[in-house]
Amino acid sequence: MKQILQSLLDKAIDDMIKNDGLEGSVPEYTIEVPNNSDHGDFASNIAMKSAKIFRTKPMDIANRIVETLKHPMIKKSEAVMPGFINFFIDSGFYHDIVKQAATDDAFFKSDYGQKRKVMVEFVSANPTGPLHVGHGRNAAYGDSLSKILAAAGFDVTTEYYVNDAGNQMNNLGKSIYIRYMELSGKDVTFPEDGYHGEYIIDIAKELKEEYGDKIAEMPEAEGTDICFKKGLKDITDNIANTLKNFKVDMETYFSEQSLYDNGDVPASLEYLKEKGFVFENEGALWFKSTEFGDDKDRVVKRSNGDYTYFASDIAYHKNKFDRGFMTTIDVWGADHHGYVKRLSSAIDAIGYEDREFAVSLIQMVNLVNAGERVSMSTRAGSFIELDWLINEVGHDAARYFYSMRDYEAQFDFDISLAKKRESDNPVFYIQYGHARVQSVLKKAQDDSVPFELCTGLEKLNSKEELEIIKKVYDYINVLEQAARNRQPHRIGYYLQELASMFHSYYFNNKMLNEQDKELTSARLTLAVAVGNAIRNGLSLLGVSAPDRM
Repeated sequence: MKQILQSLLDKAIDDMIKNDGLEGSVPEYTIEVPNNSDHGDFASNIAMKSAKIFRTKPMDIANRIVETLKHPMIKKSEAVMPGFINFFIDSGFYHDIVKQAATDDAFFKSDYGQKRKVMVEFVSANPTGPLHVGHGRNAAYGDSLSKILAAAGFDVTTEYYVNDAGNQMNNLGKSIYIRYMELSGKDVTFPEDGYHGEYIIDIAKELKEEYGDKIAEMPEAEGTDICFKKGLKDITDNIANTLKNFKVDMETYFSEQSLYDNGDVPASLEYLKEKGFVFENEGALWFKSTEFGDDKDRVVKRSNGDYTYFASDIAYHKNKFDRGFMTTIDVWGADHHGYVKRLSSAIDAIGYEDREFAVSLIQMVNLVNAGERVSMSTRAGSFIELDWLINEVGHDAARYFYSMRDYEAQFDFDISLAKKRESDNPVFYIQYGHARVQSVLKKAQDDSVPFELCTGLEKLNSKEELEIIKKVYDYINVLEQAARNRQPHRIGYYLQELASMFHSYYFNNKMLNEQDKELTSARLTLAVAVGNAIRNGLSLLGVSAPDRM
């Protein structure tokens, strides 16, 4: 219907411009569903956006449009101050919506993205320990955003960038090696910048069982390397398993070390050097980030020959674009905000003018446990693992709670609320809406109440029913907004509103009427449409839609 209205409005303005002998084209405008149904089924601000072209009052333009706008699906259109046009749509349109939503899951997908290739890289926590609850929000956001983009018509790939090179990896190997040496009875000192978690000791114990005292007899560098490789594998495997438990669909794990093994890091810097953006000073290589608005130039290779993390990040993002991705979205913690300009400068220097580099900065989440907030540090070994939270509240509640607030806002994760099986728990409330639909369908079958889906829809004519249908119809609009703004929480808000409307409708209306097959059929069709919207919406958030609660 929006496409029909847009076509009619575009033609009306274009004809008016030509008839008035003016220069100009149809401006950008919106067609929205009003919050108040008294203001119509749709409303447009096209008259106000066209005022500069016609150099007249928006109300005069709106009245001219209303006079010429004719379509069998438009029951009435009206111009209202200060220049909006409200459209009232024939109920037959909404009955078709119910039928589509009840019978075809394609109704809940969009071609908005036009198959544009998108890479969403998220979590990417250093493999120096298990994922903790602080990583959960990043994981939930990245996975939900990926699902939303895919449903909105983008060609999406998800990736975890494994930082398996650099000094933190050296510290990981040293930490495991020292714990192993302690188990072998050696008098050693634990490194000040080592990792203290219990998991380090567990890895060392496994090495002791496998190797006995052999590692202690090796040269330290050789023994440390064995410890590092064992630790890296165990920790990355643990991270992958946690993400699976969290219902996160991570397609690929990309190794930072591979960029060095393949020569991509020096090749990328040489490429930038040839373009005049990398220079040598005092034995080090520098990137001219100040030419792109950064506050200072950045070192990419130190005078001792070591590459910086920035160097491998440049190579990694060049690799992403070389793989054909038109948009790359990095999901980082908010504490990385100062790094955005640096990396975007390098990408601009590489020269991908037709590509988009975007970063979503995820704010902190505070885990509230018995009224207290718990601080976390992987190095100090004091942290709460994400696996613990998943086991404590369930993956459905964990996924929903992480995604129910705007990612740019901090919030408290309330464990006690997440565990409740009551209506004040939003995920329970939404899931119960889907279960209620399945329950009433089962009751109709068990009690042999006659009905036939997608029939008698003309009986869906009450204000309450039309409001629910409009909300179902608004699913695609919310999906596209969530994709456009990269805001998964919009889906959660929508589902809470839809579930609330359906719960109220269920209590206010008799769903099964043995004496009126058409009315029963119509109401059950509406219920199925609502259930399908809830199920599809929850799937975007990585949450299940149970048939029974």
